[in-house]
Amino acid sequence: MAETTGGEAIARILAANGVEHAFGLPDGTYLALLTGFRRHRIQLLTPRHESTAAHMAGAYARLSGRLGVCIASNGPGVANVLPGVAVENAEGNRVLLITSCRRSGISYPDRGGAYQCFDQVRVTEAISKWSVVVPSAGRLQELLVRALQRSYHGRPGVVHLDVPEDMINGKMAARGTPAALRQEPAAKGADPQLVEKAAELLVSAKLPMIHAGGGVIHAGAFAETARLAKMLHAPVLTSWSGRGAVAETSPLVWPMTLIKACDLVRNAADVVLCLGSRLGETDFWGKPPSWRAAEKQSMIRVDLDERALDLNRPASLAIQADAGVFLRQLGEAVEERGDHRPSAERVKAVGRLARERDLLRAQLDERLQDRGVPMLTAQVPVACQEVFEEDAVAVFDGGNTSVWGHFYHRVRTPNSLLSTPHFGHLGAGLGQALGAAVARPGKQVYCIISDGAFGFHMQEVETAVRHGLPIVFAVICDRQWGMVKMTEQFALKPVKTLIRKSLSPEELIGTELGEIDFHRLAEAMGAHGARVADAAELRPALRACLDSGKCAVLHVDVDRVKHLWAPGLQDFKRMHQEPAARRRSFGAGE
Repeated sequence: MAETTGGEAIARILAANGVEHAFGLPDGTYLALLTGFRRHRIQLLTPRHESTAAHMAGAYARLSGRLGVCIASNGPGVANVLPGVAVENAEGNRVLLITSCRRSGISYPDRGGAYQCFDQVRVTEAISKWSVVVPSAGRLQELLVRALQRSYHGRPGVVHLDVPEDMINGKMAARGTPAALRQEPAAKGADPQLVEKAAELLVSAKLPMIHAGGGVIHAGAFAETARLAKMLHAPVLTSWSGRGAVAETSPLVWPMTLIKACDLVRNAADVVLCLGSRLGETDFWGKPPSWRAAEKQSMIRVDLDERALDLNRPASLAIQADAGVFLRQLGEAVEERGDHRPSAERVKAVGRLARERDLLRAQLDERLQDRGVPMLTAQVPVACQEVFEEDAVAVFDGGNTSVWGHFYHRVRTPNSLLSTPHFGHLGAGLGQALGAAVARPGKQVYCIISDGAFGFHMQEVETAVRHGLPIVFAVICDRQWGMVKMTEQFALKPVKTLIRKSLSPEELIGTELGEIDFHRLAEAMGAHGARVADAAELRPALRACLDSGKCAVLHVDVDRVKHLWAPGLQDFKRMHQEPAARRRSFGAGE
């Protein structure tokens, strides 16, 4: 009987299922897998840390709609990849993690004292969608196929296959490659009768609204969402992870950063179409005062994961389906009705709400009149939108830096924004930017990142240089843990904070950072580097970064006191309170 290696078998099955890229560090424990990648033309992109590999795979999956594959070697490699696993699983990105473990005879269970050995499955299982070890060569192919199936079943996340090193590199009987897996089961349609009920509720509503979650992005249902909103003349709001489901250039879209304006819409709507969202904490749990009371508002909930259909708020109509397939069905059902055109009253109501939204936007934009040096952080995302193309991928990473980025960014192309809205994870942005550049070759990618977050994985600039990925990193430098500092200030000396705006380092605990010349660090790794503090020099500096044709790092000095006072601070505070507490604070006139 013909023989092969386990690594070759894995690579062959992945290639048969359309995998073209993998992310991770090379290691002898899976050398046969690496040679299999080369034989089957799967490009291995190698960062300098395994956690980055997971973020690369997650961003690649989110932007390409394909499976992201990352690898990590036994012991230390798996320990290093775990933060990335936790984040990418929480963000719902479709990732397959393949790890090596020690040889079969000394692991699962550990014989006792084995080198680089721990229960990798049990640890990963707690932060992933599915995790399993391959117990024998005869089951390798079966369990890999099952892992691929799990990847496309239900809510996306990280699935993990742990393979003993002797199984990857050793000989095994060659088996026929299974046919490429059919992914149609993930594109599950809805019961036509439920679709008709949803159409009836939406068409007959006084004011329907659409709440788009991350499920819309994973389904690639951008055009379908915009089309339905136009037919119904319905406002579209998104969850934090759903931002990018629709272009915010549409007058029917309410960016989720305009929180008070979104609250008005959520309280005015009598029917809500909730697509691929769990209505979690950053959606205020779907409860008053940010939402209309459940008994006064019909909620149509659509999700591929049936467990999400009754989370946090009851559904008036629960539909298990892929958001894209459902929206196509619903669009046809609405269009076939003769009474689907919006009433004059609905159009007027939407117009009133839009004026409130636009007023709030104008109030935020007044801060852009600040031309002080060092610059106000808001100047950076605005300048980036003027310099970069409309379909450029933007990545936001950091605490206050990410907040400033979100509040002064306008999504102009669907699925062009990356962050970690479920996890708020520092340092993920570098890997996300790398993965974005691989997923969308030829498209511009830029990352607005804090100096604290950049310090987690700054070495990945060399990864971008080595792989020829011309990403622009704008590093926002205030030399402090800004969001933590603001929290400490209000907790320790709130009155003094309101008067002075910033406390001295001696009054706080561990919030200061030292100076790093990030532009010079970038130049040492072969990237283009520059430094600015004046907003008047920002746009020329960004254009020079693009013109360099390679990875670039722009060190941006910002006003460190003004940086602390990011927009929406009170809204974020309320977001993390229980609804009853929020209701009391609203009642107090806040």
